[in-house]
Amino acid sequence: MAEWLAQGSGDPGRVHTEGRIARVAVEDARERVAELLGTRPRQVVFTSGGTEATNAASWGATRARPGRPLLLSKVEHSSVREGSSRLARVALVDVDSFGRVHPGAVDEAIEQCAATGELPALVHCQAANHEVGTLQPIEEVVEVAHRHGVWVHVDACAAAGHVPLNLDELGADMVSVSAHKMGGPAGVGALVVRRGLRIEPLIVGGDQERARRAGLENVAAIVGFGAVAEALADDARLEHEAVQARRLTDALQASATAAKDVQVLGDRERGLPHILCVAVGGVEAEPVLLILDNAGIAAHSGSSCSSESLAPSPVIEAMGADPERSLRLSVGWSTTDTDVEAFAATFAPAVEQLRALRS
Repeated sequence: MAEWLAQGSGDPGRVHTEGRIARVAVEDARERVAELLGTRPRQVVFTSGGTEATNAASWGATRARPGRPLLLSKVEHSSVREGSSRLARVALVDVDSFGRVHPGAVDEAIEQCAATGELPALVHCQAANHEVGTLQPIEEVVEVAHRHGVWVHVDACAAAGHVPLNLDELGADMVSVSAHKMGGPAGVGALVVRRGLRIEPLIVGGDQERARRAGLENVAAIVGFGAVAEALADDARLEHEAVQARRLTDALQASATAAKDVQVLGDRERGLPHILCVAVGGVEAEPVLLILDNAGIAAHSGSSCSSESLAPSPVIEAMGADPERSLRLSVGWSTTDTDVEAFAATFAPAVEQLRALRS
C-alpha cells in the first residue's frame, strides 16, 4: 500500500498507461480476494467496507422484489438491522442462548411471511457473530431459504480470514466481507454476488465495478485487501493463525473465569477462534473496561456507554444475558502472550475491587 500511497494511482477506468497499471493492480487484488473466498473474481464487487456491502445486499433485494419483507435474526450486525429496516418491513428470528439461529426457525419464519401473502425478498444470516463469536449454520439456512425460492445474504465480515470459507460451495446469493476484520486496511470490503444474479447498485453515478458500484476505486486500499487475502489464502497460514488465536483466547478464558461469577457467552466449541465474550456478575462492564484500558488493554462491552450507540447490545439481549455486564475480548495476528498475561494480572483484581466498592 505504501508504494501506491506515495506515487498515487491513475484512474483504473482510463486507457492511458497510468490507468492500465492501476487496473492491473485492482484486478490482481480481486483475484486474490476471490481465491481466499473460494469464488470467481468476476463475482467480487469492491466496496468501501462491510457496512456498504450489507446495505447494498438489502437494497438490491428490495429493488428486485419490492414490497416484500426482509428476514433476519435478532443477532445480526447493526448495518444489517438498520439497513434492512429503512427499506422494508423486517421479520425477526429468535436465537438460542448461544446466539445461534436455527434453520427450523428460519423455515417457520419464511412460512409465516408467506401466509401473510409475501415471501421475504431476502434472508440475512451472519456467518459468525461479531460479539460472541458463535458460528451460524449458514449451509442449512441457505438450503432452507432456497427451497422456498428466497435469496440469502451472508454477512461474513467477522468470519472471513479467520475460518475457511468456500462461497461457491455455500451457494449464497450475496456475501459481505470486510478487509479490516482480517488484518487488512480499513475502508475497503466486498460484496460477492452469485453468478447470474443481477441486482441494482446501491451507489450510482459511474460504471465502475462493471456498473455494480459507482465511484473511483480506492486502489491503495484494494491492493492492501489483496495482500492480506493472499497471505490468508495459504491454508497453513490460516490454520496457524486460528490455532494461535484459540490458544490465546483459551488463556483469556481461563484467567477470566478464575474470578467468581464470570461466565462465557456464546459457543466456544463452534465459534470463532479469536473472540471471547464473558458476563461479569455483580459489576457493570464499563468500569472494568476503564481499569483494563489504564493497564493498556483495549476491550469492548455490550453496555450503552461503551461505543457511539446509546442502546445496549441487542445481540446480548437476544441471548437472554445482561449487556451491561458483558465484556468482549478479541485477539489478532499481533497479540502476544504478554498481552494475555497483562489481562490476567489486571482482570480479577479489578472485578474484586469493584465488587468491594459496590458492597
